[in-house]
Amino acid sequence: MADTTKDIWNDDDGEEQKPKKRRKLPGILLFLLTLAVVLGVVLVAAYRDGTGFDVLRRYFSYSREEKTSGDAGYDYDASSSNRFAALGDTLVVLSDTSLKLLGQGGEELWSANVQMKAPALATGGGRAVAYDVGGRELYVLDEKGEVASFETNEEEPLIAATLNGKGWLAVTAEKQNYKACVSVYNAKMEKVFDFNSSRRFVSDACVTDDCAYLAAVTLGQEDGAFVSNIVLYDLTQTEPVANYSVRDGLVMSITQQSGKLVTVSDNKLTIADTAGQIAGEYSYGGAYLREYDCGGDGYTVLLLNRYQSGSVGRLVTVGTDGEELASLDVHEEVLSVFAAGRYVAVLYTDSLVVYNPDLQAYATLKGTGYAKEALVRTDGSALLVASESARLFLP
Repeated sequence: MADTTKDIWNDDDGEEQKPKKRRKLPGILLFLLTLAVVLGVVLVAAYRDGTGFDVLRRYFSYSREEKTSGDAGYDYDASSSNRFAALGDTLVVLSDTSLKLLGQGGEELWSANVQMKAPALATGGGRAVAYDVGGRELYVLDEKGEVASFETNEEEPLIAATLNGKGWLAVTAEKQNYKACVSVYNAKMEKVFDFNSSRRFVSDACVTDDCAYLAAVTLGQEDGAFVSNIVLYDLTQTEPVANYSVRDGLVMSITQQSGKLVTVSDNKLTIADTAGQIAGEYSYGGAYLREYDCGGDGYTVLLLNRYQSGSVGRLVTVGTDGEELASLDVHEEVLSVFAAGRYVAVLYTDSLVVYNPDLQAYATLKGTGYAKEALVRTDGSALLVASESARLFLP
């Protein structure tokens, strides 16, 4: 039955309504529809390998000029002692005479004059620690500038410094009347723990990412064999709670990935838990360790050479169970290897290749003969570092 009700307020008194003209979709609606399609494609990629979200991050993080011309860069003084670290959009440049923090547009955000004989840089938790191996100066920076600075006593030259995923600092140094000492500072740079080693030398140490334990690398001998012993401390106790040994190898680095302690030595990787139980090992099989980086998200990247010199070797990624994830034969000179998140940047003599952990090429840039180092960031972008400048590469 037809509706015969009348609306006295909107009654057209019997006049026929004119047909309404169709309006074109507003420009903003077209833009939103286009964006929805792009987002759909990106989400498919993100679901497949996780890189789609990084495409969005790069798209919204960098200006149009950076995307099209790649002219964004950082300029600095040339020095054979220069060391580099990326902190978000900023670049830390450390030499034997200066420490600088450069902004995305190349502007100097912060700087200090230093006197270092062996400058070193380490990163973690959105911070960088700059220090002098065998010296006394140490600085902690974030993307805005200096967070803290320390100067040790003459009797306590620095050996190593590390930052965990939350910005906690572990400083290893020599100490008079002891073999070494380790001090731990929280994110506010307040000292919360230290210990003195009277029996063994300490070469390195790190705080676990849950900020509950300290893992220290001590050096010694057992039964005539060289041994690196990893000693674990609960930061609320003065006595060690666990330890484990890495035999027949010199531990060069210790860090944590996915809750596991990872040590890189000259002949193998060793993975252990914070209870001191070894969970896995990866032997180099007689190959020579040329380069390595532990900055990957749950993996370590190694460059293993067949000979002590030359360019014949393999690029390998190893998971936190000690199992090989992928391997790639290399037949050309490698200048640097760097890992961050799900990306591995390998700089060859005239090209940069950004791989994923499966060592499938994600992006390639030719004509990089000017660069001597490449720093990849967690969004997949990379900085090509040359003698006097660093330039941004966006896949």
